[in-house]
Amino acid sequence: MQTIQKMNSKRRQFLNTLAVISAAPLLTSFKNKEKKSFNFPISCNAYNWFTFYGRQNKQWAADLDKCMSELSQTGITAYEPGLESAEDVKKLAPFLKKYNISMPSVYVNSVLHKANEAEKSIASVLAIADEVVKLGTKIVVTNPSPIKWGGPELKNDAELSVQAQSMEKLGIELKKKGLTLAYHTHDVELRAGAREFHHVLQNTSPENVSFCFDIHWVYRGSADSQVAVFDVLKMYGSRVVELHIRQSVGGIWSETFGDGDIDYRRFANELKTLKIRPHLVIEQCIEDKTPNTMDGKQAHIKDLAMIKEIFKPIL
Repeated sequence: MQTIQKMNSKRRQFLNTLAVISAAPLLTSFKNKEKKSFNFPISCNAYNWFTFYGRQNKQWAADLDKCMSELSQTGITAYEPGLESAEDVKKLAPFLKKYNISMPSVYVNSVLHKANEAEKSIASVLAIADEVVKLGTKIVVTNPSPIKWGGPELKNDAELSVQAQSMEKLGIELKKKGLTLAYHTHDVELRAGAREFHHVLQNTSPENVSFCFDIHWVYRGSADSQVAVFDVLKMYGSRVVELHIRQSVGGIWSETFGDGDIDYRRFANELKTLKIRPHLVIEQCIEDKTPNTMDGKQAHIKDLAMIKEIFKPIL
């Protein structure tokens, strides 16, 4: 009996020692990692406007002159468009200039879990990058597409491995152009123990792949868990270069940003404590059960005022 106890004791000591040795390089790298700070003006994402316009049976970006004019009337001076091609950038550029709207960041889709499609996707993003750098863009946000939007299918281990490798490659190439790649998620990446979410961030380097923290998608993808939101901030805060900011009340996206399900006042204070100043992007979208009391312009005026109040600790 004593022999077995001694063997178990030695085994525990060995495993504990191994754990410490294995964790040491990782802990050191997180401790010494240089945090990035982007002191850009508060921005808004195009998707907000798509949802508000859609509610009025209108199409955002159908008339770029009119749309950028309306955006400029909110007091918001920066814009994050969703881009499909380099041609999209060329069409948008004159109206950004006309209304004095900057474009610190852009959002692009990508397919990175299949090697042959990843090469095409990377080439497309890099072509977009060549155009946006001319306009002063610094951050390229991408959410690698799921197997099927809205479908139940999850990527297998081999596909996740290809995706992480593709993200790293894209990040390296964008870095050469003076751009920062930021990984974005919706809720699907939080399924099955959040294995897709963690695999990408655990198997890419902070130097080449940063994190765009879409706070409410992490909240919703974790079964409306505020605990998960703050745990993700603890785990990956040093990689956060941008926030997508949205609020809900009773689980439903609110019409304007403010107090609600997620304690954003606490979140702002945590950012201050961690000495993180990410790029702030309003993404206060609407969904089926969202109250309908105002249009997109009125909502964004209120959003901007509340973002300034709640995120005052880091502004």
